[in-house]
Amino acid sequence: MWKPPQKIAFASTRGEVPTREQAAASRLFSPVRVGHTTLEQRSWVPAMVPWRATEDGLATDTVVAWYERFARGRPGAIVVEATGIRDVPSGPLLRIGHDRFLPGLRRIVEAVRRASDGHTKLFIQLIDFLTIRRRPEPAKFFARFLELTERHRAAVGGAGLDDDAVRARLAALDPDTLARVLAPREWEALQYGYRERITDMALDHVRRLPETLPDLFADAAQRAREAGFDGVELHYAHAYTMASFLSALNTRGDGYGGPRENRVRLPLEVFARVRQRVGADFVVGCRYLAEECVAGGSGVEDAVYFGRAFAEAGMDFLSLSRGGKFDDAKQPAIGEAAYPYTGPSGYECMPQFISDERGPFGRNLPATAAVRAAVRAAGLETPVVAAGGVHNFAMAERMLATGVCDIVAAARQSLADPDWFRKIAMGRGDAVRLCEYTNYCEGLDQKHKIVTCKLWDRVALDEPGAPLSPDRRRRLVAPGWDP
Repeated sequence: MWKPPQKIAFASTRGEVPTREQAAASRLFSPVRVGHTTLEQRSWVPAMVPWRATEDGLATDTVVAWYERFARGRPGAIVVEATGIRDVPSGPLLRIGHDRFLPGLRRIVEAVRRASDGHTKLFIQLIDFLTIRRRPEPAKFFARFLELTERHRAAVGGAGLDDDAVRARLAALDPDTLARVLAPREWEALQYGYRERITDMALDHVRRLPETLPDLFADAAQRAREAGFDGVELHYAHAYTMASFLSALNTRGDGYGGPRENRVRLPLEVFARVRQRVGADFVVGCRYLAEECVAGGSGVEDAVYFGRAFAEAGMDFLSLSRGGKFDDAKQPAIGEAAYPYTGPSGYECMPQFISDERGPFGRNLPATAAVRAAVRAAGLETPVVAAGGVHNFAMAERMLATGVCDIVAAARQSLADPDWFRKIAMGRGDAVRLCEYTNYCEGLDQKHKIVTCKLWDRVALDEPGAPLSPDRRRRLVAPGWDP
């Protein structure tokens, strides 16, 4: 079983603590144009899933409080968590696949506007994902889930036996024999849980994805505009549907897989439909992978090709991530679903303080810089957003100064201290609460528990009005900061 690198423990470093005057003159606190809107500074809080919505995908008071708290730190922009575009159950994740979700989404927009005094722009990330099921108990798998074939029957000498007897014989096989008897996908379903892929062309709804997804995304984007968001971020990254179309592992034979020009086809068609629906004055960008970080997956050359294609098509920004795939995920426990941030590619997406010689900070920056350079070489000015282990002013300023990106995104550091951009801008960098990169937050996300930060979730639990977890043992937003 793969484990994260255990070579070197890295400590967070505060970096340069600028004065108010130095911060005011910095690139980080200068405006940047994104489509038809302007960010007042080049700071960005990227999408994080906080597991605070209802089981039906509706915004709750705690969801609103989560985004309101980030807005009080006055970043240039916040991207609301991955929000499902289909009207199907998906647990406590926000959804936007029906008009009934609009009132709750409007509450988020209003809270961010109010808390930031209109300073912070608000985008929402739109996501589609295919079916994934929990790893089953073996007895249930053989009794209920396995579709019997003559091959199974022959393997256990089951001629003349009823189905229940064949299933019982299969369940009694030793693992090595069973691995030979079951087809690869059947074995995977037993060991990891069933998971659909975009290459499952025998499934009608998978085969028809190029027909259905453009309108699903466009409908969601239109609702986002109606709710008052400043724009949308199309989720083309990690382990989900659109990223799978971009992947070098996409072997679909219908013109949407194989060569790069085929793999980018549906993402471009989705964008075109969204743009047609929301108009030119609404921000539409995407988040995609600079590198998949799995065997046979897409690399920097693919990301450069896709980035140029997206920019030429008129996307308003490109936000780069890396890794986070199901392909190399750790085997889940029985009753749990595979989590795409547990293997080597997941580590590349969210590295922790125990790392290799490269360390956890800025692992995605060289690839992001290559994408931006290619976009600029094509004569395009599309803003590029860089993320991954960003946690201090000096690092952020260096990224901007050296042409890595146009906007700096920091998820875990913003969770550790939602006020960190504001503190730096006021010359109070010494007061920043630094992320320790223990991935405490990621561990909660993996268990689908309400996400918090260990640096503040046990602080001032008796503060009047502080939103608390159901067991009242954790606060759900960081304490306030009064300079």
